[in-house]
Amino acid sequence: MLTQKIVKPSGTGEPNELEKSVSEALLELELNSTDLKSQLRELYISGAKEVDVGGRKAIVIFVPVPQIRSFQKIQPVWRAILKNLSYFSLQRRILPRQTRKSRNQKQKRPRSRTLTAVHDAILEELVYPSEIVGKRTRVKLDGSKLIKVHLDKLQQTNVEHKVDTFSSVYKKLTGKDVTFEFPSYD
Repeated sequence: MLTQKIVKPSGTGEPNELEKSVSEALLELELNSTDLKSQLRELYISGAKEVDVGGRKAIVIFVPVPQIRSFQKIQPVWRAILKNLSYFSLQRRILPRQTRKSRNQKQKRPRSRTLTAVHDAILEELVYPSEIVGKRTRVKLDGSKLIKVHLDKLQQTNVEHKVDTFSSVYKKLTGKDVTFEFPSYD
């Protein structure tokens, strides 16, 4: 019963302890809630990763593409049950750039599989209840890049305490530095 809530991509091995505990919590939520039972029955995860956020732990739960909207609907209930920071993200694949040697591919690389598109989508899913209204990339003199993300001012009270968590989770998933701001456009 527990393993039916974890469907890992082929060739990735057995689920680890974190993935088992997340699927156990999903199963428990399905059994205990009456109003969400029908929605939760067909949901499953494809992986989970734990991220250290300043002494606390955040869990990034990877879900299949068709189910992301369903998981985002139950996200507030999910956070209340797990009692910790959890974020839903799609299991995405980045295809390599076309080079001179790999030019004989039969299909072009779709935009959704590029590095930029995948990292932008991860950022969108990470700040989900809020909305990204602008983004700037600052290149410092030493060549390092810093991404400044402008979030919706209306969601500032709901999201402001999670900004450090967003930054560290995004850094762990993509390796890019990011800061979040709430600009007022007067």
